[in-house]
Amino acid sequence: MQDDARYLKRSVITKVTVGGLDVHPTEKALVVHYEVEASILGESGGHMLGERKEGQKIIRMKSLSPSTDVGALAKKVLEECKMIPASRLPQVEQLLYYLQNRKSSPVESKVEKKEKRTVKPKELTPFEGIELNEEASITRVDEYIELLYEGIPEKIRGSALILQLARNPDNLEELLHNETALGALARVLREDWKQSVDLATIIIYIFFCFSSFSQFHGVVSHYKIGALCMSVVEHELKRYDAWREELRKKNKAYILFSAPENGSLRRDQDKALRKYHGLLAKQEQLLRVSLYLLLNLAEDTRTELKMRNKNIVGLLVKVLERDDEELLVLVVSFLKKLSIFLENKNDMAEVDTVERLARLVPCKHEDLLNLTLRLLLNLSFDSGLRAKMVEVGLLPKLTALLGDENNRQMAMRILYHISMDDRFKGMFVYTDCIPQLMQMLYEHGEEEIETELISICINLAANKKNAQLMCEGDGLKMLMKRALKMKDCLLMKMIRNISQHDGQTKSLFIDYVGDLAAEIKAEEEEEWVLECLGTLANLTIPDLDWELVLKEYNLVPYLKDRLKPGSAEDDLILEVVIMIGTVSMDDACAVMLAKSGIIPALIELLNAQQEDDEFVCQIVYVFYQMVFHQATRDVIIKDTQAPAYLIDLMHDKNAEIRKVCDNTLDIIAEYDEEWGRKIQSEKFRFHNNQWLEMVESRQADESEPYLYDNDNDRTDLFYSADGITPGDGSVSPDFFSDLQPQNGDSHHAGDAGDVFDQTSSSPARPATAYGFRPDEQPFYQYS
Repeated sequence: MQDDARYLKRSVITKVTVGGLDVHPTEKALVVHYEVEASILGESGGHMLGERKEGQKIIRMKSLSPSTDVGALAKKVLEECKMIPASRLPQVEQLLYYLQNRKSSPVESKVEKKEKRTVKPKELTPFEGIELNEEASITRVDEYIELLYEGIPEKIRGSALILQLARNPDNLEELLHNETALGALARVLREDWKQSVDLATIIIYIFFCFSSFSQFHGVVSHYKIGALCMSVVEHELKRYDAWREELRKKNKAYILFSAPENGSLRRDQDKALRKYHGLLAKQEQLLRVSLYLLLNLAEDTRTELKMRNKNIVGLLVKVLERDDEELLVLVVSFLKKLSIFLENKNDMAEVDTVERLARLVPCKHEDLLNLTLRLLLNLSFDSGLRAKMVEVGLLPKLTALLGDENNRQMAMRILYHISMDDRFKGMFVYTDCIPQLMQMLYEHGEEEIETELISICINLAANKKNAQLMCEGDGLKMLMKRALKMKDCLLMKMIRNISQHDGQTKSLFIDYVGDLAAEIKAEEEEEWVLECLGTLANLTIPDLDWELVLKEYNLVPYLKDRLKPGSAEDDLILEVVIMIGTVSMDDACAVMLAKSGIIPALIELLNAQQEDDEFVCQIVYVFYQMVFHQATRDVIIKDTQAPAYLIDLMHDKNAEIRKVCDNTLDIIAEYDEEWGRKIQSEKFRFHNNQWLEMVESRQADESEPYLYDNDNDRTDLFYSADGITPGDGSVSPDFFSDLQPQNGDSHHAGDAGDVFDQTSSSPARPATAYGFRPDEQPFYQYS
């Protein structure tokens, strides 16, 4: 308390110092620049604490006219404004005289605030190494222009004084109407930029000040400053390569020939290194202001196209080698802006853009890291660039950023794009990504899950090893509990992906069969029922009593009603067919379905969806299950038209459909002699037709029509058995000899791979195109 009391007794001294005097660029007014310094003195009178603050005061001269006595007015100004010392009277008179004789511009257009961009003098200060002992005045522009016609030192001084004025937006209008000044600056830049880095930096900075306002872009383009900046950047990058090569040679010489007594090589090497760092600092300043000006001009897409034609992308990517963080922020910002156009993105794909960005992830500079991630997100829409990101090791780096609140969303979006590619799903197993994602899902509680989070989880769950990681511990229990409680369709979609994998993971779902079956109701939303039904249909678990499940939850009427064309969305109807194929593995369940009249409903659906390979394949698989069981074989063969449909599809263009048909027809032929002859005859006619086609193709001069018209398209599925000529013999198919295990992880519908699993007590159903449609849009896209 005593210290506080003593502090309150200390004196505060305020000192006002007048700096520059100038005229207002558009009004009849004087501008007084001043500095206020407040100092706190201790009890002994010593200086304890001080603070400075700059300000300006505008003195408007409303009464100033051509007949006004300038001398008297100047004295009155000093009387009214006490801060201006009496010694400044001649300067005040000169400024008033200038105001009195200044012609007003026909267009008094002030710079609108909404069009202003912040000029960043602290980031782009060009005054390092340049000492100016005077303050610039708008009334002395002509004097500064005269310096531009002398030597390099005078040109640097003159341009630096003009830059002092240009950094104040209020002076830009005045400078804009001084065509002599702008023309001289453009000429000096064009002729002398290679002779002095300082001179080039200052003049480009002047035009950068103009480029910060959209309405002045025409002036910058008129003097072709953008093209000059492109040349400057390209030249400086070549110089940089030359410097590095020279430094490399000196380092090599030092390593090869240095000795303890040879100090000259060491001194040469140190001198070269100091020179290199000095040149590098000035060059990076020049690059920064040049690229900033180009970025401003790139607002116009036509100007941006011109830059692209001059390889702006290649130049920017080369600058990514640098270590200056402020320069890198500018370059990455520029590349991010360019990347929204396909042509620029393709240019970035041709150079090492991703490789050079990878070293910036992570980095300590927060803005640079965020901009880099945003650029990578734009590039990640390209599958080739996504592959490059994985190749250069970005996957574990992005995973590590999931714990960073500021960059989590960007990292997750990039990871989502990578997870869309089947080639890279399995690589997530070797990172810490999946445990982190599961923890995020757990932490959401009953809140809505972020779209990015659930999207990437859905994609990753399509991989078997990922799914196993997700189910570790109480993972599946947590997912099921939340999904059923919240009726979260997206979370159930993730669970559905997990359920498709064979092995121990699938057996974990036995505890939830009843919960899922209870959700399959007509009154529930179709999207929710679709996911629950799809999950159940994936549960090809041996010894599961499907008959009991269907009876307990009265699912047979629901399944039969949904088989009617148009009764629901196609996706839901397809899942119903797949579900029927799954439960038909159970002998008793197949009998129950056959007696319920489901087979005629399937035939009607087959006719309605004959152009959809997925529907056809899954319906034919149901027929296979029905003829596979003794109890339902007679129903299929004798009481339905299914065999005729299968014969019609026997030579379908889809290999998967042909495979299922062949295996089903082989069973039918084995147990029914009449159908066996018909099937044998059709196979003979098909192969005979192929032989005739081969023979007749060699007879170019003959135009005899084919004896048999082979049409693999399903144009008429109401195949008439009467049209088949029976053969003399019947086949004895060995329908198990051609069966091989199915790879449930990677098999796609439409592939020529085998469909059945002879090692299992229940044959596996064909893999669906769920989650693998090549023409399907990604689940979640970013604008």
